[in-house]
Amino acid sequence: MLRAEIGLFLVMAFIAYFYFSAEKKHSLLHETFSALLVAVLIHLVLDGITVYTVNHLDTVPRLFNGIVHRLFISSMVLVIFLFYQYISILVAEETGKPRKLDLAGRIFLVGGILGSLLLPMEYTQTPIGNYSSGPYMLMCYAAVAFYLVLCACLMLENWQNIDKKKKSVIGAALLIEFTITSLQGYQHAWLVSCIGITLMTLSFYLTLENPDILRAELTEQKMSMLYLKSQVNPHFLYNTLDTIRIQAQLDGDKKVADLLMQLVDFFRLSVKVDRPIVDLDEEMELLEAYMELMCYRYPELECEYDIDPELGSAQVPNFILQPIVENSLLHGLKNKGYRGKVSIRAARTRDGDLEVCVRDTGSGFAEVRKSAIDRMLQNYAKEPPKLTGNSIGILNVQKRIKLLCGKKYGLWYTENPEGGVTAHILLPLEEEMQWKN
Repeated sequence: MLRAEIGLFLVMAFIAYFYFSAEKKHSLLHETFSALLVAVLIHLVLDGITVYTVNHLDTVPRLFNGIVHRLFISSMVLVIFLFYQYISILVAEETGKPRKLDLAGRIFLVGGILGSLLLPMEYTQTPIGNYSSGPYMLMCYAAVAFYLVLCACLMLENWQNIDKKKKSVIGAALLIEFTITSLQGYQHAWLVSCIGITLMTLSFYLTLENPDILRAELTEQKMSMLYLKSQVNPHFLYNTLDTIRIQAQLDGDKKVADLLMQLVDFFRLSVKVDRPIVDLDEEMELLEAYMELMCYRYPELECEYDIDPELGSAQVPNFILQPIVENSLLHGLKNKGYRGKVSIRAARTRDGDLEVCVRDTGSGFAEVRKSAIDRMLQNYAKEPPKLTGNSIGILNVQKRIKLLCGKKYGLWYTENPEGGVTAHILLPLEEEMQWKN
């Protein structure tokens, strides 16, 4: 039996090597899976040691045997808890709902580990093999039952809001663990618990945490960023050049020179940065160059900035504000003859994140349009990358924020009581975001 533990450990070590060496996003979900991989490796080592010691009771000191067995059961409780935690975070990211059951999960984790370490333990010898038994052993079965029930509650409560693929993976993993635990309970001497834990880990790795999937997501993000940076709205370009031509006829060279300089500044700033993450000050500099052009073109258009000066070095995804502001102009203020105001505000939230708000005094969303935008932003992962259409900017901005910053963050819209809409962009407030080019 010991050979099985060694083989499973080598498989999981191989998986862990590829996972930790792969380029991946730094998010709570992936950090939890990283902790799970480490815990599973430790658990398999302890499993292998206990399989040997329990079958050599005459040569292995009882004290050492007892210590490794208690650590083995404690590690199993921890591993099952981390499986639950991973599923809980995954469901929360899918649904946007808070994780209500986490407190119960943590309380049971403490109780389960204490029970594993302190409850009475004994050994049972049989013709087909020995195993540890007694009240302490009940903690691993209780942990599996408790966390499986928590996971089942999460799945049933949020069934309609979870991606079909993820539902299938989670359901299969829970079924595997239930089956293996039942077999272990039926015949204690089989010692097959390690197989269930390994199969659960592999199912999550191969379908949800595979480095190839992560690389595909990163590639999509980078392609989207390059497209956005290279994209110039033809109407914006042609109308601006036409404004320059008319102004040249009416006012002479000075104003033409000023307007040309603003246009040159905008293009210079839009192409000079080749990093996915930039300072907020850099992002605002590009936006201000764009708005100077638009305000020159539409004299009755106003732009107002309220940026916390302490947030100038905050790290934000590159080229996310200009598409949002352009969307406000084209779909909000255009219907009002570009008469109105666009306000850009950046501040720290109560939770310590960064929120950037783009508020306009335009005509607002039509009811059907608002619902369509909300649905598109909520189901961004299922939307194919858009190269044409009215919502290209905001969809690609949403995809990039989610990929760069995590599913907790992103873009949404609210309607202003006095008219117009506000675009809200929530970002993590870190001096240096953990991202690899």
